[in-house]
Amino acid sequence: MRPISHPSIEDVTVEGILHALSDPVRAAIYAQLDVAECSQNCSNFLEVSDRTIPKSTLSQHFKILREAGLIRSERKGVEMHNTGRCAEIDKRFPGLVQSILSAYNIQRHPTCPTTK
Repeated sequence: MRPISHPSIEDVTVEGILHALSDPVRAAIYAQLDVAECSQNCSNFLEVSDRTIPKSTLSQHFKILREAGLIRSERKGVEMHNTGRCAEIDKRFPGLVQSILSAYNIQRHPTCPTTK
């Protein structure tokens, strides 16, 4: 099995974050990881925003989020567990990701007040 590589926080760029979160499915995945209290198995995201996501597509989404430095993935047996690198990202780019996620929530639910 190939090792999983994660960029160091110094290598994370605004452009990479914006690209990763430009897809609504990836933004929804990251928003769920942002509020999760523990690591999440990829299988938890087979349905995102009332859409069924094929496993191969889901793997690609997680790869893009990981390469952008937004998540950390760890193999546990045959499963991949993912956690957000929210604190690290916020330290490097204060408020950036939360602003993007707030805008994403406003777009998804224009009549609801914004929440994390």
